[in-house]
Amino acid sequence: MILIDYKDRRPIYEQIVEKIETLILKGVFEPDTMLPSVRSLAIELSINPNTIQRAYAELERRGITYTVKGKGSFVSSPKELIDSKKEELKTVLQAEFKQAKEIGITKNELITLMNASYEEENE
Repeated sequence: MILIDYKDRRPIYEQIVEKIETLILKGVFEPDTMLPSVRSLAIELSINPNTIQRAYAELERRGITYTVKGKGSFVSSPKELIDSKKEELKTVLQAEFKQAKEIGITKNELITLMNASYEEENE
């Protein structure tokens, strides 16, 4: 479910945060679903429980999860996560569109490329 890439330069806790966000966006973890316990995930991934705790704390700080004392961490509504990811993507796309315009790629060429790319993902 969660795989750690030890060649990745990012800290392990950041990789865990990203993987859990992805699982939430894909619907694997639905709202109010309990995440694996810190201990069980640490054993499963063979990493220090403090690393998992740090990842869970970051997820909670971002509003992606919430903690129930004595029960564990649970998934919040993914609406905030989806909105955040959309805003990130809009920012990236705006910069890329600006760069494309600067090097002479037309709007029609971009639309054609975007449609082709989108269709590939749906196949």
